Amino acid sequence: MKLPSGIAAGSWVLWLLCAGTSNRALAQSSSSDWARRPVVVELFTSEGCSSCPPADLLLQRLESEQPVASAQIIPLEEHVDYWNRDGWLDPFSSPSWTERQQVYTSLIPKDPYTPELVVDGQSQFVGDSPNDAVIAIEDAAHLAKTPITILQQSREAKGARFNISVGKLTGDVAHDEAEVWLAVTEDGLHSAVNRGENAGHQLNHTATLRYLHKIGNAQASGGDSFGGEEFVKFNGHWTVANLHVIVFVRQKKSRQIVGAASIMVKD
Repeated sequence: MKLPSGIAAGSWVLWLLCAGTSNRALAQSSSSDWARRPVVVELFTSEGCSSCPPADLLLQRLESEQPVASAQIIPLEEHVDYWNRDGWLDPFSSPSWTERQQVYTSLIPKDPYTPELVVDGQSQFVGDSPNDAVIAIEDAAHLAKTPITILQQSREAKGARFNISVGKLTGDVAHDEAEVWLAVTEDGLHSAVNRGENAGHQLNHTATLRYLHKIGNAQASGGDSFGGEEFVKFNGHWTVANLHVIVFVRQKKSRQIVGAASIMVKD
């Protein structure tokens, strides 16, 4: 893609976010922060895929710039493993993330590909499209969300304990099951790639998925639909200062994410 004169290559995603979204709400506003609704944006990517670095950069911009005024964008960068056979072993890849993508693509159905963005478990599209991303995020932010609160209770050498509260459910509570999931992501990861399609490039990542586990089911009746404490054990290879704990509620059949919250791990 040829950029307009005067736009540096490192800024092309930001330019696209501003130029390619026409009348969509893009600027952050302190007066509208209170109205931001959480939207989970999942990127399926790989360090072995030459089309993925622009999508990685887009996810970084979405997290840092928060360009949709009505949304709190919660990113999950999930490295699949099916590119590992083509010259470069992605150190952040997992067959579990490949399986997660396959579940999404089976709903359409279509074959998995990278880069792919999935917004709140529903909208699926090529992961380096800023215009599609902003449109899907804004649409998702218009929907009612299940309130979720995460509080860090304690910090230990091997992990941290969190109190989790899920409020009254939204979505199709009568015909679907609401699953509560806990994820851990790490910012600041990077690789100097020396093989494969991205050989010779330094790749930087944000919100790389390190851990994902179902912690229970939310109940449709009564007030709070789920509550409890969870101990998150840290891997020795993780940088704790760069970790986020994310809790989201997903409908089992439709895969729609109807609520989410994120918290940074504190020392």
